Amino acid sequence: METIYTIADNIISSLGFTSNENFHKLKQSESGIEISNDPKITQTPMPCSQIDSERLNSEFSKIGDPDQFTRLEKLMILSITDCIKQSGIDPSQNDTLFVFSSVKGNIDLIENENHAFEKDRINLWAISETVCNFFNAKNNPIFVSNACISGATALITAAQYLKQKKYTNAVVCGGDIISEFTPSGFQSFKAVSSEPCKPFDTNRTGITLGEAAGTIILTNDKMLVKEDNPVIFRGGANTNDANHISGPSRTGDGLYYAIRNALKESNKKDTEIDYISGHGTATPYNDEMESKAIAWAELKHVPVNSLKGYWGHTLGAAGIIESIAGIHSIKENCLIKTQGYNEHGVTESINVITEFKETKINNFLKTASGFGGSNAALYFSELNAD
Repeated sequence: METIYTIADNIISSLGFTSNENFHKLKQSESGIEISNDPKITQTPMPCSQIDSERLNSEFSKIGDPDQFTRLEKLMILSITDCIKQSGIDPSQNDTLFVFSSVKGNIDLIENENHAFEKDRINLWAISETVCNFFNAKNNPIFVSNACISGATALITAAQYLKQKKYTNAVVCGGDIISEFTPSGFQSFKAVSSEPCKPFDTNRTGITLGEAAGTIILTNDKMLVKEDNPVIFRGGANTNDANHISGPSRTGDGLYYAIRNALKESNKKDTEIDYISGHGTATPYNDEMESKAIAWAELKHVPVNSLKGYWGHTLGAAGIIESIAGIHSIKENCLIKTQGYNEHGVTESINVITEFKETKINNFLKTASGFGGSNAALYFSELNAD
């Protein structure tokens, strides 16, 4: 089996512009969620997690003209640039593949008919083309847009190409921004909380939206690995429970099968999992479904958290930035508390993390679920983990 190494990562969010900056604030239980009154995104006060626009343009001006790129494109380019510096790869070489994930893409262009960009920039393929051109990439990129499992699926897709030795490196980047369109859709489902979200809590009332971009560089070239015991991607799986266009399965069967198949591909047993990075959107049905899937997989004893209380739900970035947080949990041997969780609010007695804790972490499972019955699970571990 081809070994897939993680050699660089970056998170840009309301908590910072690097993975280290973000993870430091997670350890301090510092949330990036604030109440917004911005009329460009909401007509009523709404908690959300937004990236500092001034800092975004200031950072981007160091590598390019901010006026030539959309907000999402700038986030993606900055995130990828940081990862390329860390890894030392040449993104213009034929052995490097770019894989992107987003749910809404350049959705803000729809809301402003007087924008300065060509009409095609609203298309997902145009985003990937624009970003790849910035890095002089030679290969046609892949764009994954599959609801809230987009980021997780992008990582699975990239790893499959590397396992088949079709490429040496894969730059996996996901992102989404908050615009007027995004909250309006979730508000129509009455799924947006009026206060910062409370994953797995009995008083949870819905999601909090966030914007972010995240990048992970995967490789099958051991010579590019700079660590003695790097974190590797061991396996992942997608399923679809076909329950409803927006409502998750009531039994958790789809996510259970994704977890089971991810462990099977990774050649791992449930008893070997140290930590679960849950999806935990704080909607009544999602959290209940996820608890049932975890219980069905006999993982109720495993510590689980949701990071949505720090970043909000970042849609196409979620699977990537939450995987990065898990990677850093392994590297720094610690578990991050579930922000917003106070009183257990799901029927299964899953082991929700309530306090920051330093403890040995060799591996973790990342779960995700989304509209249309989509589910995903990923398994990461140290190279030398048993």
